[in-house]
Amino acid sequence: MDRIIIQGGARLEGRIPISGAKNSALKLMAAALLTDEPVTLANMPRLADSRFMGHLLAELGVSVEEGDGAELRLHAATIAATYAPYDLVRKMRATFNVLGPLLAREGHARVSLPGGCAIGARPVDLHLKALEALGAQIEVSEGYVDAKAPAGGLVGGEIDLPFASVGATEHAMLAAALARGESVIENAACEPEIADLAAMLTAMGAPVEGAGSSTIRIQGQSRLKGVRHHVVGDRIETATYALAVAATGGDCILDGAQWAHNKALWRAMIDAGVTVEPADQGVRVARNGARLQAVDIETQPYPGFPTDAQAQFMALMTLAEGTSVIRETIFENRFMHAPELTRLGADISVHGSEAVVRGVPRLRGAPVMATDLRASVSLVIAGLAAEGETVVNRVYHLDRGFERLEAKLSGCGAHIERRSD
Repeated sequence: MDRIIIQGGARLEGRIPISGAKNSALKLMAAALLTDEPVTLANMPRLADSRFMGHLLAELGVSVEEGDGAELRLHAATIAATYAPYDLVRKMRATFNVLGPLLAREGHARVSLPGGCAIGARPVDLHLKALEALGAQIEVSEGYVDAKAPAGGLVGGEIDLPFASVGATEHAMLAAALARGESVIENAACEPEIADLAAMLTAMGAPVEGAGSSTIRIQGQSRLKGVRHHVVGDRIETATYALAVAATGGDCILDGAQWAHNKALWRAMIDAGVTVEPADQGVRVARNGARLQAVDIETQPYPGFPTDAQAQFMALMTLAEGTSVIRETIFENRFMHAPELTRLGADISVHGSEAVVRGVPRLRGAPVMATDLRASVSLVIAGLAAEGETVVNRVYHLDRGFERLEAKLSGCGAHIERRSD
């Protein structure tokens, strides 16, 4: 099993390219099921998760072909199967989003419920209620969802989400694109990834209005066309490298980063004493060596502080002067990185949904264990800032969400390498 070895203490200086957003790319791949014409996705991240989604789509009859650079070509000329078994859905929740497109295009689908998640329960009942609002008949039995559309296909309707679920919003958009008439999603999620999916669906011929607001309107079509679409830059990868630069006292340009997509994070970092500013084609992050200051944060739906950057921010706060309180409101059980950070010398105590971080003057390298995607990269950040050697084990989590992590960091001066047992 691979592990990452870090010799800490090196400042990050230079430029770090930001890849396409994983959380957007996976749903854009599912959207290829909505048309029998070719779909090309540019700026696609090369990740374990995107490869896994590609494998599932291939099983459903989609031609999946990697092009030059960061390009992926998908062509669902015909749907060979409307059945997605447990073995192909259990590893990654995003695969469940093939249900809506299959149902909308073929009139029926049988898809396994997704597997459990290490960071807490994430039920799909809102996804199913959204499909029912479009006329679908849903039955859940023995771990599978059986969905059928009425004669003539799905029909536009009003979908009122009890909370702003990103996954349910995206799933509803995918299905509504091939539903007859207008669909309205109330209390929709507002993340940039939602706007990215809306742009692609609009280009395919299903106009979407209001993406980025709490009310989204979709004009469903009987047929959609192929498209070439550029995947939006990954705001969580941006956040991760920004925090790594700050932790090491470095100075880097994050190429392709979108300033507007991380404003809550930028405010917290600036309050901590980090320089963050828009730069040509990206964002500049720098710290001049002054001690970081403790900052309290609370995770919130977009545009609030992102839960997917909470672990990385905690790694930064371990070195801040004073005490910071980090409150997690999105997922339960998302402080599993805290005990591992303490192995590096951090002073962290967890009380339910709050973690109290008392800053220490320095961290010291140690062997640590990754528990999930974001937790694993928080350990990398801490290891980069620590004195001595840090060994991060179980790094297969990293490969789910970070493309060429070691290469991007070593290109800016980090002493980091991957080794296999």
